[in-house]
Amino acid sequence: MFVAIVQIPMSKRPRDAAVEAARKSAPTYTALGAKGLVRKYYLNGEAGGGGVYLWESEAAARAWYTPEWEKRMEAAFGAKPTVTYYDNHVVVDNEAGNVRIEDS
Repeated sequence: MFVAIVQIPMSKRPRDAAVEAARKSAPTYTALGAKGLVRKYYLNGEAGGGGVYLWESEAAARAWYTPEWEKRMEAAFGAKPTVTYYDNHVVVDNEAGNVRIEDS
């Protein structure tokens, strides 16, 4: 698996506004399941907004975060996003009660 963390410098939203914005954009990320997105966690905090994305591969992640994507995000939020990429080799999954070591 591969992790991308997107950070957008912006003011923290009230909970209801953050949930509503996430609901509106969720179909976009649901559709990305066909392109390798496994999971997205929406972020809303004092440091800004963004998301933690779990992708099937680095190639799938990098195919999404294009210069055009960056321009759309900057237009939507009034600030340039940053994307940080991470390999993910080990997952502690307390819900499933296991520790997984990724094969690749």
